[in-house]
Amino acid sequence: MTPPIPADATAATLTERQSRLRWGGLAVLAASLLVVVMDMTVLNVALPDLTEDLHAGGLAQLWIVDVYSLVLAGLLVPLAAVADRWGRRRMLLTGFVIFALASLGALVAKSPGDVIVVRAVLGIGGAMIMPATLSLIRALFPDARERAFALGLWAATAAVGGAVGPIVGGALLSAFSWHAAFLVNVPLMVVAFVAGLLLLPESRSERPGRVDAIGVLLSVGGMVGAVYGIKHLGKGDVDAVTILVLVAGVALLATFVRRCLGQDQPMLAVRLFANPVFRAGVVTALVSSTVTMALLFVGSQWLQLVQGWTPLVAGVALLPMALGGLIGPPLAPALAARIGARTVIVAGLVVLAGGLLTLWLLPRPMPYAGVAVALLLVGFGSAALGLASALIMGAAPAHQAGSAAAVEEMSYEVGGVLGIAVLGSIAGLVYRQGLPSGAGHEAQESLTGALGTAVEPAALASYTDAFGAVGLVGGVVTLVIAFLVWRQLPKDVDVSGGH
Repeated sequence: MTPPIPADATAATLTERQSRLRWGGLAVLAASLLVVVMDMTVLNVALPDLTEDLHAGGLAQLWIVDVYSLVLAGLLVPLAAVADRWGRRRMLLTGFVIFALASLGALVAKSPGDVIVVRAVLGIGGAMIMPATLSLIRALFPDARERAFALGLWAATAAVGGAVGPIVGGALLSAFSWHAAFLVNVPLMVVAFVAGLLLLPESRSERPGRVDAIGVLLSVGGMVGAVYGIKHLGKGDVDAVTILVLVAGVALLATFVRRCLGQDQPMLAVRLFANPVFRAGVVTALVSSTVTMALLFVGSQWLQLVQGWTPLVAGVALLPMALGGLIGPPLAPALAARIGARTVIVAGLVVLAGGLLTLWLLPRPMPYAGVAVALLLVGFGSAALGLASALIMGAAPAHQAGSAAAVEEMSYEVGGVLGIAVLGSIAGLVYRQGLPSGAGHEAQESLTGALGTAVEPAALASYTDAFGAVGLVGGVVTLVIAFLVWRQLPKDVDVSGGH
């Protein structure tokens, strides 16, 4: 059994064995995150085959895609609070088991409803795994600079997972059925479980937050309502039900925040937002997730429908983003030690914006070589994300690491939803405006509906313009956030986030 690392440990107090094991523990945490992130994108490739095999209608497809993020987002806060008391390693390992069992459930799934249940249970496992990885990194690396490097590797893993997911999905579907997109998780989770038992220490909060039933209901209901509302507004479902759910979700979240502010040991330490370093880290994580998820979503459609490439080839074409993500985040802490964390995090955002704006500036028809350069810059700019994670986790006291991890993971989830909903909606608007007046309803609904019709050439050109518009809007938003972060962060801020 791996000995626990005290919450207030320093690098000098770590035993030699703990020092050796923590890097192995980081590999376990990064690998588990890789699987969870891949699972978010691999379904996009498997969905057509799954839909055909199970005869899933439009509503069922919507829930198959949405239920994972709804459950995951809703449970992040309460499960992170429970992990602070129960044990973060124990929560992580339990998440591995649930994730593996849910993936096995795909074997017996005979209807769209069965797959929805599988995806919901996967969301529960993901909500156990994701915040625990960050909390355990906080415990494994008490030294701020080592922790910044570890979080840079963690961010690089997330970038790779998002880009590799479609490749893995395409390769599996070319050889097996859609079930393989789920079953691939099982051996990976088994290996992660065994390695976690051997390499990870147990970690708990010395002053865990209160886990009360009312707070759980408010946080879960608020996050689910807000995420559901944003998703459906982004899809054009502007009806009374969607508006009501969104308003109710925001109201529940506001009530939850007020409840936490009135408690000495709240379930979520919302007072962390009083620290400008923490706020800057969260905003950076939010905008980075927003623009990269939108880029992956719209870009993958452009590669497959406009370029005419298979899902596997399209996945490979996204690899420049993963390459940039492998280089930027791990190098950022060392560069921050030389020229300052504020300079590096803002420069990362500027590079990220530069990659997005490159898409807008490319000639039409858009050459893939230029798109590859843009993807590389976006991946390299994710160095800002690694440092943002270091600022978030460093600004929180050790006993509030669970709250900081939950907030960071929520920023990724909400950012991903906003990216697809808002920037995806902008892409849809630009696409429809570029269609000729005689385009039919199906062509206006999606580019797929225009293929094989008389308006196909105009539709392909219009979707390329829509892809560029996503780059323009995302780039401008990122530059605005870069300016705000520059103004908010102290010039001498350290990666510990403490000052």
